[in-house]
Amino acid sequence: MSKTLLLLLGLCVGASGHTQKGHKITFNLSVADSIASNHQSEGRLFLFISQNLQAPPMYLIYPGMQNNVMARNFTDFSAEGMTIKKAAGWTVTEDWTFENVPAGEYLVQALWDQNLWQSGIRDDGNSYSKPVKVTINGKKSVDLTLENVFKTPDVQHELLEVITIPSQLLSDFWKKPMEVKASVLLPNNYEKGKMYPIRYHVAGYGGRYARVARLLNDEKFMSWWTSEEAPEIINVFLDGYGPYGDCYQMDSENSGPYGQSLIEEQIPFIEEMFRGTVTAENRFVDGCSTGGYVSLGLQLFYPDEFAGCFSYSPDAVDFRNFQLINVYEDTNAFVSQHGYEIPMRRSVNGEPIWSMREFIKYENIQSPTNVYTQSSGQFSAFMALYSPKGEDGLPAPLFHPTTGSMDTTLRDSWRRFDYLDYAQKNWKELGPKVEGKIFVSVSDMDDFYLSYAMRQFYEYLETTTSPKSDAEIEFLPYTGHCRQYSHKIVLKQIEEKMNGKYFRPSEPTFSFSILAMNS
Repeated sequence: MSKTLLLLLGLCVGASGHTQKGHKITFNLSVADSIASNHQSEGRLFLFISQNLQAPPMYLIYPGMQNNVMARNFTDFSAEGMTIKKAAGWTVTEDWTFENVPAGEYLVQALWDQNLWQSGIRDDGNSYSKPVKVTINGKKSVDLTLENVFKTPDVQHELLEVITIPSQLLSDFWKKPMEVKASVLLPNNYEKGKMYPIRYHVAGYGGRYARVARLLNDEKFMSWWTSEEAPEIINVFLDGYGPYGDCYQMDSENSGPYGQSLIEEQIPFIEEMFRGTVTAENRFVDGCSTGGYVSLGLQLFYPDEFAGCFSYSPDAVDFRNFQLINVYEDTNAFVSQHGYEIPMRRSVNGEPIWSMREFIKYENIQSPTNVYTQSSGQFSAFMALYSPKGEDGLPAPLFHPTTGSMDTTLRDSWRRFDYLDYAQKNWKELGPKVEGKIFVSVSDMDDFYLSYAMRQFYEYLETTTSPKSDAEIEFLPYTGHCRQYSHKIVLKQIEEKMNGKYFRPSEPTFSFSILAMNS
């Protein structure tokens, strides 16, 4: 029996395990005729019962959102619909199920994930119902109709090109046709054949190529972008879509050669089409959060391919400080050596908001195996990138999904993505190639405790010789995750760098939202 199946059996929750008094909800699920022809009978059904009446429950899949997420796999959910009465076999995030719901007002919603081995429960082709408000003070029967289907939005603008690039490298790895997408935002008065600087933007976690729509719909930004003041730079919005969540634009034993594909397939394809040159001169990469980690990593791993990176609030760059976990020494990811629950997120004044244990519980439930490694969430992508394949052919989990006990045999495999370790081992060859190419901005009170790893990276760079590192790394006091980032700031930084100057952002530019991390 595979390790994954054992974990699945251990995590499956039945109604008998929930004894809290409450009221029973019966769900009558139907599939709208308009989508019935594309409905598949096998998948994972999600039921959301949320006390938060301000937002669709299917988006509130984090701790502290007052949303009980319930999920179960089915092989026989036909387009005729079905009635759900029993909670046996369902996995839940609270200590009650739909058989014993506390009295109160709720928003309820259903989501059908029929693309179990694709990236995320809100992936294209999955269906969902409208949220329905219900008052629970006794037995209740609720009708929910799956009538909406997720689809990446079409984005159009006279300065925008959306491109699809066949990838032979990824196709060979997956043994099936694979392609990648990107959005290309051209400068105003673009002239084909003219040589332009180019910027590759890597999104925050899971950001898709269509995120450029936010800029196109931002009147203030577009007014600036189409003015004489804006620099003439081609912007490429890379797609974060990957088999286990975000692909991280890097080579992975589990996801495939996304880094090689970017350098050898995507960049030549894009630049031959739009840029007028394929040289690395004036080719830049940037991003925040996941994009911050990836942009810095691309500059380190492919130093000759980029003329500079602008990395904001990057994921942990030193795995001795993987948030608050020491990958090389700790034995549990949920409980510290002092016996305390390890926080995963905090406020800017230091108050813990989420624990690692709670966060992973919400990733577990999004996975068809009830194990976070296939949730398509943040830690799913971490395992896909950093870990080798497990015995079952899936990414090996660094820690147990419910106890947090760490697999110490995986430590060495993670080192290749530890930037501090990489820089220490390769500085003699790497140092000269990254001179004048690294800018990093970190918030000292980063929501996800990411500043500690960057402090260690910075302290090492301060000791370097032959050459002495000239990386620009700033630590902003009392500022949270990605609050200092904006597209306009990065474009100005690139312009100043090309002019031989240094542009430092002066102040934070937006408020952080957990639902908007994929900028």
